[in-house]
Amino acid sequence: MREHDFPRAGRVNRRNRFDDDELTFEKSHAEDVEWDETPDKPEFGDRWSTWDLSTPTERGPLPHPDWLVTELAAVDVERGVLKTGKEADVFLLHRHVPGTDRGCLLAAKRYRSHDHRMFHRDSGYLEGRRDKESRVNRAMANRSAFGKEAIAGQWAAAEFGALARLWEIARQLDVAPFTPYPVQILGTEVLQEFIGAPDGTAAPRLAQVRTDENGLADLWAQLMLGLTVLARAGFAHGDLSPYNILVHEGRLVIIDLPQIVDVVANPQGKRFLARDVHNVATWFTARGLTGLDEAAITAELLAEAGMRT
Repeated sequence: MREHDFPRAGRVNRRNRFDDDELTFEKSHAEDVEWDETPDKPEFGDRWSTWDLSTPTERGPLPHPDWLVTELAAVDVERGVLKTGKEADVFLLHRHVPGTDRGCLLAAKRYRSHDHRMFHRDSGYLEGRRDKESRVNRAMANRSAFGKEAIAGQWAAAEFGALARLWEIARQLDVAPFTPYPVQILGTEVLQEFIGAPDGTAAPRLAQVRTDENGLADLWAQLMLGLTVLARAGFAHGDLSPYNILVHEGRLVIIDLPQIVDVVANPQGKRFLARDVHNVATWFTARGLTGLDEAAITAELLAEAGMRT
């Protein structure tokens, strides 16, 4: 048991240890206990694993992958920045159990605080998204400090929720997942599967990939399958491009889904979907893939979403 797992107002100074069997203090008199209100930190690493701080609905779909470390004794170690952006920064995180070989790499996406956040063109994406409380909706519309925090929470929740739903749909259809596994959400931090090598080298973006005709056709087929699953779930990516698609060992992975659009609820849903198709079809066509009819592809995806063109 970690010290911070024991219910108390502060943490016990480390020289007052717990008995593992009876959960009793080594000292017999409560008045001898020294209380320290500073956060409990592991001896090594940047923080304890936050796994136990998320509720079951704030964790990824069951069953959890074997590679995922869920032990409460695990610690998180920062390994650097993977990507910086206007809305969020993505960090490489190593979650491991000290003294064992249990460990995994995670991508920690952290949305910026309201005084630094620069959400761009967000009004169109937010159409169709509403909070249960009217005061929150008003604050979001007015872009107050509280409203911006609520927007950040919505972006994080939208991304985590979409990743979880898409992962489950892919599994139900018995197709390879085309999005990272969503590990957990805690506030405005979304932890997800790291796509890359064990040494922490991130997978290249599609825009950086050079492949032959067969490889190009295979990547397009994977992308179309992913877009079909998205559409069947009623979604459009909303900002799809060769720069938010990764390719790792031949596997195509779509990332950056905070702006995911409900193509039915959002009045601009069809336009967002058509733009996604245009962006990726243009890139593949420029690299030599032929026979891509954007209008036909868009119509097919809209039909998957249950909409007429």
